[in-house]
Order: sequence, then C-alpha cells, then structure tokens
Amino acid sequence: MNHKKCIGWRGRTLLFLTSQCITLFGSTLVQMALVWYAAMQTSSGGWVAAFTICAYLPQFLLSFFGGVWADRYPRKKLIIGADALIAVATLAMVLAMQYHLSESLLLADLLVMSIVRSLGAGVQNPAVQAVIPQLVPTGQLMRYNGIYAAMQSVVNFAAPAAAGMVLAVSTLAATLMIDIATAILGVGLLSCLALPEQKLSVGKDSLVSEIKIGVQYAFSNQLIGSLLIVYGLFTFCCVPAGYLAGLLVCRIFGDTYWYLTAVEVVGFGGMMAGGILMSTWGGFKRKSKTLTVGLAAFGLLAIGMGLCRNFVLYLSMMLLYGVALTMVQTAITTMLQEQTHISMQGRVFGLMSTMYAGFLPVGMGLFGPLADMIPLHWIMIGSGMLLLLIASIVHLHRPMKGI
Repeated sequence: MNHKKCIGWRGRTLLFLTSQCITLFGSTLVQMALVWYAAMQTSSGGWVAAFTICAYLPQFLLSFFGGVWADRYPRKKLIIGADALIAVATLAMVLAMQYHLSESLLLADLLVMSIVRSLGAGVQNPAVQAVIPQLVPTGQLMRYNGIYAAMQSVVNFAAPAAAGMVLAVSTLAATLMIDIATAILGVGLLSCLALPEQKLSVGKDSLVSEIKIGVQYAFSNQLIGSLLIVYGLFTFCCVPAGYLAGLLVCRIFGDTYWYLTAVEVVGFGGMMAGGILMSTWGGFKRKSKTLTVGLAAFGLLAIGMGLCRNFVLYLSMMLLYGVALTMVQTAITTMLQEQTHISMQGRVFGLMSTMYAGFLPVGMGLFGPLADMIPLHWIMIGSGMLLLLIASIVHLHRPMKGI
C-alpha cells in the first residue's frame, strides 16, 4: 500500500521530524556527557575546549560537501547513512573502553569518536533541512519549522538532564549505549517513511566545483546571501547573553546550582514556547517582518539582561529571549527554503550549517576570554546593540521587503 495515500503529507512530516528528534536526543545526550566527563575526570579547561572544538569544527568543514551530496544523492539514504556511521563509531568506542589502560588514552579515543560524530552531523544536517520543503507545502513551511523548533527545544531541555541522571547512577559506556538505541529507533522510523521524489543533481563537476557553484549561487542572490550572513552574525551575537549566561549568573546573582538550573530550564522553555507560537501563529504575513521583530526583540532583551540586577526579572527576560531566538531561526530557515531552487537546497543548507558551526566557536573564542578582561554585562549590552543595528539593516534591505 502506498505510504503517501495512507498518512498524507502532515503525517509523513511529523513522522520524519519525530525520527530526527529521537536521534538528536541521543546525540545531544552524548555530547553533554562527553564534556561533563572530561570536566569531572581532568578539571581541565583544555580538555573541555578540545571536546567542544571536536564537536563543531569537523561539522563546519564537512557541511560544504554534505550540502552537495544532499543535492546529488537521495537525502533519505544520506540521513540514514550518517546516523549509522555515528552509531557504529559509538558502538566501537563502547566495545574498546574496557581495554584502555590509562585515562588520557581513553580521552584521546573519545575525541576521535567526537570527530566522527561531528562528521556525520555535517552530512546529516543539510539533508534534513532540505527534506522539509520536499514534504511541506510552501504556505505551511513557517508552521512546520515552528513545530520542529519546539520539538528540538524539548530534546535540548531533556537531553542534558538525562545525561546527568545516567552518569550519576551508571557509567559513560551506558550513556553511549543510549545513543546507539536512539539511532536504531530513529533510523527504523525513517526507513518506513516514503519521501516525495527528489530531483537529483547529475552534474559532472567535482565536489569542489559543486561547492563553488553553490557558494556563487547563494551569494549572487542578494536575498539568500543576506539571510546566510544575518544567520552567521546572529549566531555570533547569541554567545554573550545565551551561551555565557551561566557565567553571568555566577558573577552577578550567585554561583548556586539552583540559579544555573533555573536559567537553563527557562531558556529552553522560552525556545519551546517560541516553537509553539510559530507553529500556531505562523508569523507575520511578511516573513521579513517576523525576522526583523525577532532580531529587534532579541537585541533589546540582551541589553535588558545585561542591565538587570533582579534574578526573577532576569529569568522573565530569558524566557522571552528564547521565544525571540526561535522566531529568528524559524523565519530565516523558512525564507531560505522558499527562496532557494530545489536543485540547490542541499548546498544552501550546507552553508547555513557552516555558518552556525563556524560563527559559534568564533564567538566563544572571542567573548569567552574577553569576559575575563571586561565585565560580561557590558559585552551583552554591546551584542544587543549590534543586533538592533542588524535588525534595522534587515528592515531597510530592499530584497527582503517583498517577502
């Protein structure tokens, strides 16, 4: 019996998103567990930084190629293959752990595993983003990107808590086995799903030439190029108020685990609320207005959080910060999906993954050390002002006014 006739595009889309969130849960859980394990075993910032770099840098480098492959080959097979590669690397690590004679050798092998996992993500992420517009009608993309954002926020909220619980009562090997189980479940669900036919790119150019074509296509189009640049700058500006929020809380409000937990819970709660909002509301009629409002709200909230000295008020702004973050991400993703030709979507979303995996480490590398030299709340205020400037440029940018 034909899957398309059985469940319709809504059912196929929800099944696809569910399969990806299951594998994302396992991947996020393991990534958190590896960083925490390194921190607990070594108390070394160098090891923690090494695991963070190995989680992002290979993905950054391979996303260029992953985008080309997502246009050349069936995306379903690429996603399943990437998940399988990650699961096999993780299983090999579990089997090898009992033979390690020293902690330093174990940590080194865990770094190698992190590199392989990151390479898999570099193939998987562009393919996933390119599949969504295959499944969802253009007029519904904003809503279903919002649903996916809400589902991802739930996963990002639950995975660290699960990682902490498993590590507290069991071993790192048991934690890695959870990722293998989620990969099997996610791949099993996706294997049962029939995706719409994909028109494959059959060019005879080399991979490097295909990448150049993709970059030229993206940045010769003022709208697509501008959206990618805005996404990269947005990721960069997220670092002070988002990724360094725990550091600010320790310095301003107190270094208790309750405060740190509250910030994480409220932040992910805001992103989940933002996803629900976008899935039900669908944003403004002009998607560029949704992007502009999200960027402006994000900037104002970053400034407010930098100035705030009341913890309850800070948490309230953090909640709204999460909502604004999801508005921006959903608007950019939807606009790229709608404006990119079907034959180039893999490459464009490969570039989008590259923007995230590249600008985030740069932001951490700049703002982290800078926060030890000047007050972090000044940096947050500065990043908020930069976001307001970006919002005003987006508002005035002629190619965006029509969408």
